[in-house]
Amino acid sequence: MGGLDEGPGEIKRAYEDQKKVIGGRGPRLSDVVRMLQTTSSENRTFIWIDALDECMPGHQVKLLGSLNQILQKSPGTRIFVTGRPHIRAEIRKRLSGRVASVSITPRRDDIISYIRARLDEDTTPDAMDCSLEADILKKIPEDISEMYVREPTLRRLP
Repeated sequence: MGGLDEGPGEIKRAYEDQKKVIGGRGPRLSDVVRMLQTTSSENRTFIWIDALDECMPGHQVKLLGSLNQILQKSPGTRIFVTGRPHIRAEIRKRLSGRVASVSITPRRDDIISYIRARLDEDTTPDAMDCSLEADILKKIPEDISEMYVREPTLRRLP
């Protein structure tokens, strides 16, 4: 347990120290990678990156490269990344085949329920007639489904 207490504390201290520097930048990526390598080599570690597809492409490459460095030193580390299907190839390329991918497709009923809930919260209900609401409830679920159907499901890579 000592390593678990020390690792995140070291990262927190590094951020606090860097905030005091002129300009208040955070620690360098190489420092964070080193700290995570140390922590994850001593403890079972899970790293979760949400919405990687929303990260700028140059930052995606750096982040995935850093995760790869962590995995090289700490093969027991588990990384969970969420994002739209178009980033799979980059993840596969940067994490050197250490990828299992699960395709999650929203159900049409869930999408419609979500849209209905948002429409019910509308503060100007008179701004929309029944025809527009029906179009929204028809078109948006179709468009969202097409976003997910285009990409094939990946299986565990060798």
